[in-house]
Amino acid sequence: MNGYEPLGSPQKKGGRGKWIALFILFFVVTAGGAFYLGNVFAYSTGFGGLVDGEIIQEYQDVDAYKKLFDIRGAIYQYYDGEIDDAALLEGAIKGMTEALGDPYTVFMNREEYSAFNQQSEGEYVGLGIQVGVRDNKIVVIAPFDGSPAAEAGIIPGDLILSVNGTEVSGEDIDLAVSMMKGNDKVPVDLNLYRESKGTFEVSVTRDTIQLITVEGEMLDNNIGYISISSFDEHTDEDFSEALAELKSKGMKGLILDLRDNPGGLLTTSVSVVSNFIERGKVVVSTIDKYNKKDVLNSEGGEAIGLPLVVLVNEYSASASEIVSGAIRDYDAGTLIGTTTFGKGIVQSMLTDTKDGTALKVTISKYYTPLGENIHGTGIAPDIEVEYPDELREQLYDRAKDPQFTKALEVIKEKVQ
Repeated sequence: MNGYEPLGSPQKKGGRGKWIALFILFFVVTAGGAFYLGNVFAYSTGFGGLVDGEIIQEYQDVDAYKKLFDIRGAIYQYYDGEIDDAALLEGAIKGMTEALGDPYTVFMNREEYSAFNQQSEGEYVGLGIQVGVRDNKIVVIAPFDGSPAAEAGIIPGDLILSVNGTEVSGEDIDLAVSMMKGNDKVPVDLNLYRESKGTFEVSVTRDTIQLITVEGEMLDNNIGYISISSFDEHTDEDFSEALAELKSKGMKGLILDLRDNPGGLLTTSVSVVSNFIERGKVVVSTIDKYNKKDVLNSEGGEAIGLPLVVLVNEYSASASEIVSGAIRDYDAGTLIGTTTFGKGIVQSMLTDTKDGTALKVTISKYYTPLGENIHGTGIAPDIEVEYPDELREQLYDRAKDPQFTKALEVIKEKVQ
């Protein structure tokens, strides 16, 4: 992947002074680099940079931002109250990202960025809930099994309307997440909407969330089953171990369950799906606004040719769709369930190591091996099977799961 070179301070035009120069430097952003977190596929670097020797955006005229500093000056001149200049700056920055209308492009202060990082590290204090954005609403992808959110009765598809009395929409997803997480095990009040129930409120107490992303077992007739709840930094290793264990027990076919999986690290998803795709074949490619293309190829693996069924649903997103798209395009398995979430864009994580803040910004689209961008449309399964809404509100019973039942039927036919 492409590396980064440091960017020198942009030249001041017309000698407009230190504040404006710092402001402009703060907002010069870059694309390229190594993928980082993908509910979230993110490249990571510091603010400012070069891509292939070209400055991404060169501000030659700062007059457009003059009013911003005029307003700041007026506030200091007339406002009768406490003024926190750092808060003013943060508010201006957040306003700039929010104005883009892209819920995946956000500025995170130190606390928000720290909370954002915790989930990929396998443990954090929070509600144990995975969320995404649909129609500018924050939607529950899934609560973790045994988490405070699950015990409170929160289910996939619930919409989060407010957190501790603060109304939130899709544009506020990172704010909502930061409010639900924290170091203190205290109650968090949520206002939710469920189609079958309407608006309702729950109080959920934070607790330590241990992330176990891979679970496997052997079913009857030497059929293996592995579920992946998200793609964190250890998921590919855990998946390889589960796969090897099932193979040692005589596995003849595999059901891979990606339902309610919101995504995670791109590199991890590539490693996982490489087990089913011949080495060197394209798994996913990205194209940015400059038409620059990056390609990630299969690393090869231990399950190429193994009869495979993949379970997906409308909450299988991002990295899950990378896996599903490659499986579909190479006809390496059969997708069963419902059309996936449809997140086909890539974010870059630009970090400022001096103050611990970060800018997550959408920089490109990703494409399946056959060149399809699935953003907003998702991936349709080979065999469509709906999961009844009434079952979502009940304790999960695999025997009543029509999607799993169909998957078992199909994989048994494949191994005969």
